[in-house]
Amino acid sequence: MKKSLTRILPLTLAMACIGLLMLSPFVITFTNSFMTERENLGNYGLLGTMPVFMQGEPAVFVNLKLIPDWLSFEQYRKVLLESPTYLFMFWNSAAMVAAIIAGQTIVSALAAYAFAKLRFKGREGWFRVYLMTMLMPFQVTLVPNYLIADKLGLLNTAGAIILPGIFAAFGVFMLRQFMLSIPYALVEAAQLDGAGHYRIFYRIMLPLMKPGIAALIILLFVDYWNMVEQPLIFLKDAFKQPLSLYLSTLHKEAQGIGFAASLIYMAPMVLLFLYAEAYFIEGVQMSGIKG
Repeated sequence: MKKSLTRILPLTLAMACIGLLMLSPFVITFTNSFMTERENLGNYGLLGTMPVFMQGEPAVFVNLKLIPDWLSFEQYRKVLLESPTYLFMFWNSAAMVAAIIAGQTIVSALAAYAFAKLRFKGREGWFRVYLMTMLMPFQVTLVPNYLIADKLGLLNTAGAIILPGIFAAFGVFMLRQFMLSIPYALVEAAQLDGAGHYRIFYRIMLPLMKPGIAALIILLFVDYWNMVEQPLIFLKDAFKQPLSLYLSTLHKEAQGIGFAASLIYMAPMVLLFLYAEAYFIEGVQMSGIKG
């Protein structure tokens, strides 16, 4: 017993240190968001104002603090009540991400059912070809997507971001792997009772896919909530861009506003994960099972 404890204890301590290190940016953002602007100016006043010849030098003047001298909510008031641009960009992001998640979930669920449960010639080959699009980095498909969006007249519109997101291959791959864990005997039994594919999908598969769909929604939300390259290239109008691009410019106005805005920006992702954590874990686990 003592030997096992001596072996586990160093590993536990190492994992705890890694966990604290990973949480440190969130903790610093959270605590600094409640500091007064004067205190933040004293800690980070030189950030963004360094001469060109000094850029890249160690920032020895930065004073990282975890406990504010005075608790202040002034920066939250400025972000939520006095910064209409921030709220406008927030709803830009919410609208685009909601459309992508809804569209990709529907398309992925239907395509995954076809690839997992329907019997047709060349099914595995077509799935591998479809999967190749997921393996390509964004830079490879950038020019074709740009040309297609230009031909369709979608440049500088939300459609240039939403439509490629709806038909992305990741959701199909994940839900197909999840469906493979559902016995095919359920489909056969339903067919013997006279049920068609629509009824089988809606009545049997969809209820069983709830953990997989929940996991997919969380992963899609994190991915597209933080998107930068797509809107930077396809959306030239700054007022049509999502919050992920506007957030990088807020620290120039005031350090405290930047911390508060970043914390508000992270809140939807944290709340969504906490709400659907059990479904997320179950969905990810079952998506790796082949049946």
